[in-house]
Amino acid sequence: MSLIDWLIVIIPVCAVVGIGVYSRRYIHGVVDFLAAGRVCGRYVISVGDVANALSIIGLAAYIEVHYKTGFALAFWSHITGPLGVIMGLLGYCTYRFRETRAMSLGQFLEMRYNRKFRIFAAALRSISEMLANMIMPAIAARFFIYYLGFPPSVNVLGVSIPTFMIVVVICLSISISLICMGGSMMGVITDAVQGMLCFPLIAVFVIFILTRFSWSQQIVPVMMDRGPGESFLNPYDISNLRDFNLFMVVLAVFASIFHRASWIGAGTSSCAKSPHEQKMASLLGAWRGTVVSILYVLIAVTIISLMNHVDFAPKAKTVRDSISARISQELLPDPDKRAQFDARIAAVPEQIHTIGVDKPLTQTENLDTPVLNTAHEALKEFEGETGGNAKFQEFRTLYHQMMLAVSMRHMLPPVLTGLFCLLMILAMISTDDSRIFSATITITQDVVMPLRKTPFTPKKHILVLRLVTIGIGVFFLCGSFFMAQLDYINLFVTLMCNMWMGGCGPVMIFGLYGRFGTTAGAFTSLISGMLLSFFGIFVQRNWANLVYPWLEQRGWAEGLGTFLERVSGPFNPYVVWKMDPVKFPINSYEFYFVTMLITLVLYVVVSYATRKEPFNIERMLHRGKYNLDGSDKDKRIAWSVKTAMSKIIGITPEYTRGDKLIAWGFFFYSFVYGFCICFLGVVIWNVFSPWPVAWWGTYFFIVTLCVPGAMAIISTFWFGIGGAIDLLRLFRDLKARKDNPLDCGWVEGHVSLDDKEAIAAIESEENDDILGQEEQPLGLN
Repeated sequence: MSLIDWLIVIIPVCAVVGIGVYSRRYIHGVVDFLAAGRVCGRYVISVGDVANALSIIGLAAYIEVHYKTGFALAFWSHITGPLGVIMGLLGYCTYRFRETRAMSLGQFLEMRYNRKFRIFAAALRSISEMLANMIMPAIAARFFIYYLGFPPSVNVLGVSIPTFMIVVVICLSISISLICMGGSMMGVITDAVQGMLCFPLIAVFVIFILTRFSWSQQIVPVMMDRGPGESFLNPYDISNLRDFNLFMVVLAVFASIFHRASWIGAGTSSCAKSPHEQKMASLLGAWRGTVVSILYVLIAVTIISLMNHVDFAPKAKTVRDSISARISQELLPDPDKRAQFDARIAAVPEQIHTIGVDKPLTQTENLDTPVLNTAHEALKEFEGETGGNAKFQEFRTLYHQMMLAVSMRHMLPPVLTGLFCLLMILAMISTDDSRIFSATITITQDVVMPLRKTPFTPKKHILVLRLVTIGIGVFFLCGSFFMAQLDYINLFVTLMCNMWMGGCGPVMIFGLYGRFGTTAGAFTSLISGMLLSFFGIFVQRNWANLVYPWLEQRGWAEGLGTFLERVSGPFNPYVVWKMDPVKFPINSYEFYFVTMLITLVLYVVVSYATRKEPFNIERMLHRGKYNLDGSDKDKRIAWSVKTAMSKIIGITPEYTRGDKLIAWGFFFYSFVYGFCICFLGVVIWNVFSPWPVAWWGTYFFIVTLCVPGAMAIISTFWFGIGGAIDLLRLFRDLKARKDNPLDCGWVEGHVSLDDKEAIAAIESEENDDILGQEEQPLGLN
């Protein structure tokens, strides 16, 4: 990059870090470090979530999926569209969790079950979360190495140090430093600033892409040129898609409801001033997602066109050769083998594909196939059959993963190169610090503290949080070096999260809404989900080099393959379990779904078998006679013809006129427009008169670009102004806390469940001790 590009990157990043340093002055206690003092407004939280929603790993994963499936599948995803907004309007899970006044998910689990379960669940969640997220620094580091063209290693005092190691350390150091400075307070403030910076940056790239690529002459023709059953545009012609297909949509609908509360309790999910403000922040979060989604869509269609349209064939050849050469530096340490490998890839001719003349492309026969086949044959020759298959699995993963970095590097001109690098650095910082801090809270609050007989003082409590943060950073650093990712990002993350999410759904949902759940049922659900996940991780990671060769040696591979095909037969073509020597036949989504069903049944059966009496849920939620301080009263609107719609979309007496306008606006945009018109109306139309594939190109142009683009423009000004005002209010409230912390929510939500004792302690000015303690369990032993 040029000097101006580097200045574009360095100056804003230094400003964000400076704001993080400045936020240290507002840390007066544990509540500030863990939940930003619970004084945050809705716009600060929702604008900060823009930065969190935009991530390198998220964008790379999005490119992986849509480069393979196009956008036809996205049409069926409209089914999930209303769910997020409706759940936000109703405050599903988030409102009740806020009513518990728990500072963490584990603290809630202790209230609902017991302390032993809290420790076990928190430890399991932390391990699962860290395993899933530890590839983030590795993906970010590879992105910057590939994008900026860094050499594979650098010499420092005569010692060769891998560039990958240096970049990973830098990425983690920035995030860990910001967390140690201010915890959640820092996260809320810096994420809000980064979110406001992201809005104009996204607008710049949207304009560039729309002027650089023609939707009708380049993008749509490429998307139309697909084989039968693999359309990138027609959602009624996708039966042959594998890994990412209609089954994934079914799973997304189920998981969005089933796991609404599975990751709650960390980050900004407990930072709002009140449950209502948290609910409105969640609602606004569904709206600001249009800003990020339009960028993801445009970058995806741009890369698809760049790599497949004849107008860009020379550049596509350069991109494929560059990606392969960089990957070979990682996989082949032998210089001679690496040189031979690069020469073979370079010898693959430029792929000239004329749309309408040549045979349509498919998942197995496309313009990347010659490169992948050449790489596979070379790796088997160098490493043997078994070793070559394992190496190729890693090569194929990195090939699709790094297509984003190399494609954008060859596409963007100066200045825009620096702006895109800045956008990715901001995305990296906000994502890394939120994920690391989430694990920090869980381990400290729900594993370390329950094991202590005496509570930490506030000062030691914050010190422990910082030490745990550093420890997680070291874990991420080690994982980036030693954990090879052998599957698509989404599938890899799903498999790792399955350790926790495989069994936590019923634990959380029925914990918040049910009276029948017991500790025995909760333990059974989590342990069974964990064991099934361990099995899935082992088989998938060792399939090519251990499991399949072992099956083949014993003559079981063919029989097992026949069995899997028969079991999956009724669900073909969306679930196809076919024996493959390179990849485990059951993908992560399918394994995840089966695990959830098993643990759901086990939780219900064991809970009913061991239940002695219904759980007192009113006490946990501080409702009725248990609402001793008079805050967060249970206000409800009576059912009537006049109030029916308000009840449906979750409007309560707490809603101001502006809140009602926002709620109704989101309801009409998401449900009436997004679901009824763009999905249900189109489905009905196609029942009577199927659309030609060209019409679907126009449909996606309007639905995924034009309308979201208009919404993004509105959101840019709306959220920018709202976020700035809320941020100023936040600084005002934080400054006021120095003089009178009790009047600014210092202890809100942190009293023990024995409210009389807690109130007495507050009146005797033992506030610091209360903040250093955890809440007492309700006692379901």
